[in-house]
Amino acid sequence: FQASSALFRHEIAFVLGQLQSISSVPALRQQLSIVSENYMVRHECAETLGSIGTAECRHILETYLHDNERVVRESCEVALDISDYVNSADFQYCNGLNLVESECC
Repeated sequence: FQASSALFRHEIAFVLGQLQSISSVPALRQQLSIVSENYMVRHECAETLGSIGTAECRHILETYLHDNERVVRESCEVALDISDYVNSADFQYCNGLNLVESECC
């Protein structure tokens, strides 16, 4: 995460999310903790932690649920939801048909 471009740092976090490697958690935690970091970089770090979905990641995300930056707070909420999905037996992340079925039937 030493690149001068915020866009590039964001892309680094995105790629780490695609890899879902537990070994990237310390770097993601560190980058998320830097309050002066661009909010989109912090957003992507949060989403990546959610996609990794370990208990440690969940704890990190819960720490930032009350961050001063709205994008970071909301990203942590979404990431915790993604983490729940990653740790579930559900086939799809957002299965709207199941939701509709449960509401009407």
